[in-house]
Amino acid sequence: MTITYVLFAVGFVILILGANLLVNGSVSLGLRADLSPLVIGLTVVAFGTSLPELVINVFASLKGSSDLAIGNVLGSNIMNIFLILGVSALIMPLHVERISIYRDIPVGLFATLFFGLIANGYFMGFDLVINRFDGFMLLAMFGLYLWFTLKKGKPIEVDIDIEKQVPASWTKTLLLIFGGLVGLYFGGEWVSEGALEVARAFGISETAVGLTIVAAATSLPELVTAIVAAMKNKIEIVMGNVLGSNIINIFIVLGTSAVINPLAYQTQLNVELGMVVAANLALVALIYLGKGKRLSRIEGTLLIMIYAVFIWFSLNYN
Repeated sequence: MTITYVLFAVGFVILILGANLLVNGSVSLGLRADLSPLVIGLTVVAFGTSLPELVINVFASLKGSSDLAIGNVLGSNIMNIFLILGVSALIMPLHVERISIYRDIPVGLFATLFFGLIANGYFMGFDLVINRFDGFMLLAMFGLYLWFTLKKGKPIEVDIDIEKQVPASWTKTLLLIFGGLVGLYFGGEWVSEGALEVARAFGISETAVGLTIVAAATSLPELVTAIVAAMKNKIEIVMGNVLGSNIINIFIVLGTSAVINPLAYQTQLNVELGMVVAANLALVALIYLGKGKRLSRIEGTLLIMIYAVFIWFSLNYN
């Protein structure tokens, strides 16, 4: 059991390092294939911060751990808005780009509501299961979002200036990709197995572990990116990174998980699902009711306090 816990902790580190290696290798590969910076930013880099969630969910789905898979995504999305945007606003008040208000926030809200309809059996009359058809629907929704974004020519903001990137040699590119895949595989396996062991050992539900420990750890790339960007006053990167990650988490991460293995849904998760909806609505309210289209330090503090209450609730009532 001790070895499992050690691998659980080490797995998170390897998972995040593997994601970084894979992103760097994929960017280099994209440049060598003469893909435009817009396409690379929308596909490779935008997926990078959601890779840990995706890998954890793939392993959770393969093991039939629906609660862990769904809890991981909902917990990550709640953390992204309440904690990551809150901490970023404390460092530097966040100006909200027009594209975020009219594209990313509405799409994120739609994605959450659409998932809620599917999960609760209101879409096409199915039971409380996100089945493979539902998974393909979620993936198709992301395809539409990607097409619309490419058409408008305004990508999710990322903290990599792709136009200034120089592709690595073929040998280094392939090594980066291979090393990243290996890291993702072992990191994902160790974290998913460790999460289940933690749940069993401490009498905590898989849902609670997914909503708190796993979600927090897999959201570390977003947190680090947001803090660094806020300190550099690259505010558009913070908002774009968080909102883009939330959209990918629902459409791609949950969609892929359901395609691998249908996900059983527990109705008590509607509380957390409602929090994701409330988080998006609160974001709109704070943007419009506050001082201009931005998040102030006071509003950032409020978001952090709400997240602390959420963690307490998740550990005590799931």
